[in-house]
Amino acid sequence: MEDSKNFSTKVSFEKNALMPQEEKLEQKKKRKNLIIGVPKESSPNENRVSLAPHAVELLLKHNHRVIIEKDAGLSANFKDHEYSELGGEIVKSAKEVFQADLIIKVAPLSKKEIGMLKGKQLIISSLQISTQDQEYFGLLQQKKVTALAYEFIKNRNDLVFPITESMSEISGSTSILIAAEYLSNVNNGKGEMLGGISGVSPTDIVVLGATTAGEFAVRTALGLGATVKVYDQSIARLRQLQRDLGQQVFTSIIQPRVVKKALKTADVVIGALPMEEEVPFLVSEEAVMNMKPNSVIIDIGIDHGGCFETSKVSTHKQPTFKKYNVVHYCVPNIPSRVARTASYALSNIFGPMLLEVGECGSLRQLIREHKGIRNGVYLYNGILTKERIGRRFGIDSRDIDLLMAAF
Repeated sequence: MEDSKNFSTKVSFEKNALMPQEEKLEQKKKRKNLIIGVPKESSPNENRVSLAPHAVELLLKHNHRVIIEKDAGLSANFKDHEYSELGGEIVKSAKEVFQADLIIKVAPLSKKEIGMLKGKQLIISSLQISTQDQEYFGLLQQKKVTALAYEFIKNRNDLVFPITESMSEISGSTSILIAAEYLSNVNNGKGEMLGGISGVSPTDIVVLGATTAGEFAVRTALGLGATVKVYDQSIARLRQLQRDLGQQVFTSIIQPRVVKKALKTADVVIGALPMEEEVPFLVSEEAVMNMKPNSVIIDIGIDHGGCFETSKVSTHKQPTFKKYNVVHYCVPNIPSRVARTASYALSNIFGPMLLEVGECGSLRQLIREHKGIRNGVYLYNGILTKERIGRRFGIDSRDIDLLMAAF
């Protein structure tokens, strides 16, 4: 009799399971107020700040708390009172800033700064993987942090890397202005004005790479009246550049003989093509030797190894050197040269991103919903999530999607 009753209950349950069910409403996300730390950049070549005052104001209006280290924005010409008058909290101690739930920086954390973390925090900064070592990741793992590299973050609905693109726009435009400085007498150049005027031949500029940086270098050069030639390895990128510019410019596929010939008459050469490990440089030393005296090379690609065989890393304090009587400007992080503009650009992306973290109620929820931000995660609760980093430094890694299901 008991077996019959159990059978009846089972059948009844299965029948109900097949019946239409009442739709369950989506549970409302629990919003979270964040404590955000903005430390002063410790890298000598970094003048930007991760949040400009207008972004801090936006966050405060949404009831988030922002702690800013004294003079954090000074190199970008933002005074402490510009933050404090809006409600930002100015503190003298870097250690106090690094106790916040969320730390946002421009440059990667130094090992000393990692030591100041309380642990289990969210870190948003660049990674600059080529400058790191195994110990660096080990220290972060010990703190069990979740870390995002902003150079890996994508938009929600497309394949664009918004921060990288924004900084590339600045690098491209600024490279032409830098070239103009080193063509002038002020910096012992040829004494030429970059561009062109009536009756005087325009400046001959070669741009290597139809990248975002290359495009904005071309736009700026054309705006000043220069003659521009663009070389790239991809016909598709060259076509896209022509469409984006809305006008015809000289374009060509990169061939060593053709590039070498173009460099002989060039006044300025912009290297805007990131190089792969298997191709260490694009322009040979011999091609540089044949350039005109006091012509100028701006190697934007120095961040990734450099486009020219003669390139070597320089600094903002000593930005140029001469080789074969050609001026070389090979400073990584060109946007730091125009720190205020670059800080505004970063803040326009970071501000709304931090609001999303708060509105989602947790980082885990945001990572689940936002593929682009998920792509930026390289540590999740202290576990490495980027396989290529693991291979490079011999560290075990786990897939981010599997980790999210486990936690």
